[in-house]
Amino acid sequence: MKTHRNESEPPRTIVITGCTRGIGRALALEFARLGHVVQGCGRDARRVEELALALGEPHTVDVVDVRDDGAVKRWAERVLALRGAPDLLLNNAALMNDLAPLWKVPAEEFDALVDVNVKGVANTLRHFVPAMIERGRGVIVNLSSGWGRSVDAEVAPYCTTKWAIEGLSRALALELPPGLACVPLSPGVVDTDMLRRCWSDNASRSS
Repeated sequence: MKTHRNESEPPRTIVITGCTRGIGRALALEFARLGHVVQGCGRDARRVEELALALGEPHTVDVVDVRDDGAVKRWAERVLALRGAPDLLLNNAALMNDLAPLWKVPAEEFDALVDVNVKGVANTLRHFVPAMIERGRGVIVNLSSGWGRSVDAEVAPYCTTKWAIEGLSRALALELPPGLACVPLSPGVVDTDMLRRCWSDNASRSS
């Protein structure tokens, strides 16, 4: 594992959504430790403030709800004005449904997963990708899941959204010009608050 950035290389600009907890927070802290500049967002103002203090300057963490296209647009404009197009765009923000058969999942809960896990990714791409194309390089990583490539009972809403992310990512990869790439990434089984909602008995055993 890389433990430091080559000092001859300029720091990379890393944009991360949903970076105040779980995998997103770990990524933000590690990229900062390696000497790169993190521009992140999250919905929880208290967690945003806590991470911003932990990271310090020149990193920034803003309160943004990725479901709100206007809010994402304003955030992207601030980030692009401050740092320019990102070298790496990580779409990490996501929700998990409460375990239940599909027909018992309330419409509001299903809608929330689609709005964050799919539309939130599309909103973020809409407002960052044009600048990355203009710059001529960059990598987009959309966090997927093993449940974006397989299925299980009582997580149908989450599976739906992650299968969508797989398709969205692969289609976008075909649309991007040379110099840019997009991949869906399944991080594997990681002990996070999200995993504990659906696998509480075994989450702590994961690495």
